[in-house]
Amino acid sequence: MRGDRAHGCLLVRVAALLGACGMVAAAASMGVAIGSVRHVSVGAHQLDVLGVRLSYPVLNVAEWLVLGLAGLGASAGTLVVRACWRQHSAYKSFLADLQIVGRLAGHPTVKVIADPRPQAFCAGYLRPTVYVSQRAIELLTESELSAVLAHEHHHRKVRDPLRLACGRILGRALFFVPVLKPLWDRYAELAELSADRAAVLASAGDQRPLASALLMFDASTPSGAGGISSERVDSLLGVPRRWRPPWWLTVASLGSLASLDLLIWRTSQVASVHATFNLPLLSSRPCAVMSILLPLLGCATIARRRATSHRRRA
Repeated sequence: MRGDRAHGCLLVRVAALLGACGMVAAAASMGVAIGSVRHVSVGAHQLDVLGVRLSYPVLNVAEWLVLGLAGLGASAGTLVVRACWRQHSAYKSFLADLQIVGRLAGHPTVKVIADPRPQAFCAGYLRPTVYVSQRAIELLTESELSAVLAHEHHHRKVRDPLRLACGRILGRALFFVPVLKPLWDRYAELAELSADRAAVLASAGDQRPLASALLMFDASTPSGAGGISSERVDSLLGVPRRWRPPWWLTVASLGSLASLDLLIWRTSQVASVHATFNLPLLSSRPCAVMSILLPLLGCATIARRRATSHRRRA
């Protein structure tokens, strides 16, 4: 158990460090892009369109590269916010669907839910809670139930739901750090193995209560859904499986972060863009341009509403 816990802690630290470096690089790219903008009273480049004089920003080659990096950082930040919102919404919907009927006798921190399937799980981020279904209480023996609760209490103690949620968010958002997803997937496997070891220790070293409970849960799993992993079975049988770290993805991720940092550092010294900041940005005569854009925007809005109405009727 100590080996799995130490391995899991190491994976969390490495993945968290890589994720933090990725987020810093994303924020730095956007900061450099904002800091390179210079305001000028008159645009350096101008052209006439239908009698309207337009001015547009002047960018050097380095600034185009900075804008690309800023777009990458903005995409990562948007994905983080989106993933956090989806995770929070899914968690709230999940809790709303639970039918809590009370607390387990003798275990005031365990909530009982009305569910025809035998199941037990730990949910919650800052204050995780252990849930067990009425069907599981009916089917499991006292020793099996104790082993299952010990397993879930281990998840609650180390806040595995929060760690796994952060891992999923970073793995999806920081697409330029490809090693994050396999690292967090491996931590999810180690979290189950470590919780299994805690359950066995709570049963005085007897593996049978947990094994029989897992078999019962696996038998109730719908066809096609994931059941007990072979690594968990091997671990309970005392045959640990060796895991091969994703070295190539690690090298690629480190190279990606190093390249981003180098590009940000080099381009920040020479990148520049000069703009007038007129409204709209490209125009030296905003009133004239707005008189052209407003009718176009109105037509686009009407067309969009008609298309939406047509789809609803269909």
